[in-house]
Formats: sequence, structure tokens, C-alpha cells
Amino acid sequence: MTQPKTQTKLKQLMMVLENHKTMLIVMQDNPDPDAIASAVALRRLANTLANIQCSIAHGGTVGRAENRAMVKYLNLNLRPLDQIDMTQFELFAMVDTQPGTGNNSLPGQVEPDIVIDHHTCRELTRHCRFTDVRSKYGATATIMLEYLNAVQFIPETPLATAMLYAIRSDTQELGRDSTQADVEAFNQLYPMANKHKLSEIQRGKVERSYYQMLADGLKNAQVYGNAIVTNLGVIGNPDMIAEIADMLLRDDQTDWIMVYGFYKDRMMISLRTYAQEGRADKVIHHIVARKGAGGGHPSYSGGQIPLPDDTVKAKRKLENTVLNRFLKQVVNNSESQKPLIQKQ
Repeated sequence: MTQPKTQTKLKQLMMVLENHKTMLIVMQDNPDPDAIASAVALRRLANTLANIQCSIAHGGTVGRAENRAMVKYLNLNLRPLDQIDMTQFELFAMVDTQPGTGNNSLPGQVEPDIVIDHHTCRELTRHCRFTDVRSKYGATATIMLEYLNAVQFIPETPLATAMLYAIRSDTQELGRDSTQADVEAFNQLYPMANKHKLSEIQRGKVERSYYQMLADGLKNAQVYGNAIVTNLGVIGNPDMIAEIADMLLRDDQTDWIMVYGFYKDRMMISLRTYAQEGRADKVIHHIVARKGAGGGHPSYSGGQIPLPDDTVKAKRKLENTVLNRFLKQVVNNSESQKPLIQKQ
């Protein structure tokens, strides 16, 4: 089903696209399935509506196994942002991210023409020529499917499979921060999807280093009442932070999870919660306030804080600040600290 808002937005989008030949679509630095599928959907839409040739780019890595499997299945040639000549493109678009969020590497002097996202709308986004930000939606892919429906374009099997997986992933099988629009999109895409490929993406192969990071995350995990906090240390795959946060939230005595690690010159943080009154998106803002950037949804969020310098002292100081801010927001201060994994 296509929402009336989408029909109106489609006309505005077509006005932005017309009379242009090239567009760069920018994702998060470390794109997840929703960002990847939405970028491909926007590329297909721009090509269908205006015959625009699009490149898809990001500034970080595709680290999580299922994300790599999706990129391989879609046969995507993702381009590193730092190797792109911006003068080659007439239009710039962002999907599943926005200017000023800190989780993408679009140069500050480049104002995107198009922003389509499902996170809280940022002030810089409001100045862009075309914006469609629906913070109540569970996935940006749901928004993109409405646009494809509006132009009566039926997604080919690989794109339908990717969009379905994106919705499944971002909403945890429709159980997290989803809307009726997400349910309808899921039901529409399911018959079109390649079920075998869905399973392959979900069970993407991992590198040996995955198990070391998993072991470090469990070994370092500390319990604070209804919360678990763990530090992955210096990592080469920032996607592991969110993956371990998702895994730890399965603990039956826990309402809150915070996982962090150090990637390049910054601390990366993921929050997860099952707390009925929890707002992970608000808590992450308290944690990174005046130090970094963050955002997300009521049940999951992420943030990052630049390191003042790459010393043990600087990291320890930042860890203490982040931990204290987190505990103050979600945990009773009287709760004692204990390791999640007890020594035998």
C-alpha cells in the first residue's frame, strides 16, 4: 500500500531529479541491511523515473557477515567516499542517515539534495531540497517500497529479497519499533523474495577474528543490576559492537545493554533495551552530549565520540565518563557490579 504522503512526496522528488544525469547515494559509514537495500531501491527509482546513473558510497567498512552477504548477493560495487571526486555528480542523496549525525562521511560542504530516513529528523536535514523522514517507521526500506509502489515498479527478486531482509533486520522480525506500514511492506515483499538467499544472508560466513571479539565481549561483560556493559577494546570491525549488543539483550535478567569499542580515532557505542519505558535514543544523547553524536530509536541506538588522543589515559577517562552517564540514566546506583561470566 502507498500512503497519500508518498504520492505527494513523489511529485516533489521527481522535480528534484528531472534534468539531471548523475547522483551519488551516501549511506552510513558502516552500512546495515536497511541502508544497503534502501540505497539500491533509490538507485532503481532514480533510474526508472529520470534515467539517472547512480553510484552508492560509504566511508567505513561492511563488516557484519550478513551485510557482506547482502552486498555480494546484490553484486554491488560500493565506492569509498574518500576516493570519489564530488564534482562528477550533479545530485547527492542520503538514505538511512542524515547530515550532521556523525555516522556518515559526506563532506560538510556538500549539502545533500535528497534525504530519506527513518530516524529523528536533524536540523541540517530541514534545509535540504527534498526530505522524507519518518521516525516512526521501523525501516527506511519500507519508505522506499512505497515509492516503488507509487510508480508501479515491481522489485526484481534480488531487490525484494534485500528489502525484506532489511525490514526483518531493523525491526527484529517486526517485533521492534515497527508500524503497520512495515507489516504491509513485509507481507508484500515476502512472496517475491528468494527464501534460500534470505537464509544464506542471515547465516553469512564470519572471519576467525569474529570469535575472538565475541570471546572478549563476554569476558569483559559486567552486570549492573538490570544492565550489562562490555568493552570490546580496539577493534577492526565496528559492526561487531551492535552484533554483540543484540546477542547480550537475550539475557533473561537484563533490560539494558551498552557495548562499546575503539575504532580508528573514536569510541563507538551501541545501546539496546527491552525496558517498557526505555528510550535508547534519548539515553544515547545523554551519553554523547557535548562530546560526540548519536541517535536511533526507542529500543536501539548508537553513537560515537572522537578521542582527544590515542592514549590509554584518554580512553580510560572517556570510558569512565560514558559508563557513569549510562548507569545514571538506566541503573539504580545502589546496584553492585559483577562479571557476567563467573570464573570457574
